Amino acid sequence: MKIFDVIILGAGASGLMCAGNIGKKKSVLIIEGNEKVAKKLKISGGGKCNITNVSVELNNFDGEELLVKSVLQKFSKDNLLEFLERNRVELELRKNRYYFCQRSSDAIINVLKKASQNAEIKLSEKILSVTKEDELFYVKTDKNNYTTKKVVVASGGISFVNLGASEIGLDIARSFDIEVKTFTPALVGLTVQKEQFWMRELSGLSCYVHITVGDRVAKEEMLFAHKGISGPAVLTASLYWKKRLMSIDFLPDQNITELVTGSKKLVSSVISLPKRLSKALLKAVNIEDKECKKLTKEDLQNLSKLHSYSFSPAGNFGFTKAEVSRGGVVANELEFKTCEAKKVDGLYFIGEVVDITGELGGYNFQWAFSSAYVCSKAME
Repeated sequence: MKIFDVIILGAGASGLMCAGNIGKKKSVLIIEGNEKVAKKLKISGGGKCNITNVSVELNNFDGEELLVKSVLQKFSKDNLLEFLERNRVELELRKNRYYFCQRSSDAIINVLKKASQNAEIKLSEKILSVTKEDELFYVKTDKNNYTTKKVVVASGGISFVNLGASEIGLDIARSFDIEVKTFTPALVGLTVQKEQFWMRELSGLSCYVHITVGDRVAKEEMLFAHKGISGPAVLTASLYWKKRLMSIDFLPDQNITELVTGSKKLVSSVISLPKRLSKALLKAVNIEDKECKKLTKEDLQNLSKLHSYSFSPAGNFGFTKAEVSRGGVVANELEFKTCEAKKVDGLYFIGEVVDITGELGGYNFQWAFSSAYVCSKAME
C-alpha cells in the first residue's frame, strides 16, 4: 500500500499552487472531481482571469483579519506578480486596478500545471470522505482508497455547481469536529423589494455609483437587471450586505443642487445620466420633471436623495449567479501561520473553503494563491 506524503483535495487555483510549491522530494497526489484541472480559473474574467489587484489590503477581505494578514505577509501581491513574471505570464492592467491575463487564463493554468507536474493527479474522482487513524489519513473516493500522512482540503465553495462544486470541504471539517459557517452566495446580484421594482424596468442600463453598506463603500459600475441590480459595485456591496439598508449615490462626482441651480432646463436634462434612468430616479424620489427654476425647497430636499438613495434589497440572485461562496472553515480553527487545523495534526484548509472572502477585483484568487503558498511551506 502506497502512503503519500500529501494528498490535495481539489485541482483549482489553490490546490495546484500548493502542489507546485511542495518540495520535489515529497510524494504528492491531487484528487479532482472534474475531468480537467482549474475549470473555474479557465472561465473567470471572461476567460482572462482577474488574478489580483494593484491594491491588496486587509479591508478588501471579509473575514478574520489576523489570518489574512499572516498569509499575505508571507505571500503578497508583489510575490504573486513576481511569480507570474518569472514564469512569463503576460498581464494586462484594466482600469488601473485589475490584473488580468493578457491573452487567456490558459497562461497561468499552464504554469500551475507545469509547477505541479511532479504530483500525481487523479481526475474525475469524487471525494467521499477523509478519516484518520493513528498518524495516517484515509481518503475515500468513488473509485479508490488512498493513504497519506497529510491532507490539504482545497475543494473550494459551491458557487459553480456546473463545475462540480460541492460541500465536501465542509463535510470533511465537520467530521473532525471543526467549526464551519454554512456557505452563502457572495459577490452576487441583489433582488429588490416592490418599492424598487422600477429598477427592474431599467434592465440593461448601467451607471457609475458609490454604494454604501455599513462602513464600506463600493465605487464602480452598477447594472440594472431584470431581477434587480448587479454589476461590479453591487457584487462588492453584496459581500457586506446582511439584511440591512444600503445607500446609493447615483451622482458621486457631481452635486445635484449645483446642477439645477439657475438652470432653465428640465431636471432630467441636467442630470448626466441616461434619460430613462434620470426620469426613473426623479419618480423614485417624488420629483416632477419640470424646469429647474421651478423646484421648491421640498423638491431640492428630495432631489438630494439621489446622493443617498436608501433601501433594503429583498435577497440575492443565488449560487447560480454568485462569483464565490461566503462561509467555510472558521478562521480561528486554523493555525494562522500554516492553515493547519488546530484540532487535527496534518489536516489543512486553503482557498475558498476557508471563511475568508475577498471583494470583487482579483482578491479571491490572491487569497487562493497566498493561502496555498503558506500551506505548502508548512510541508517542508
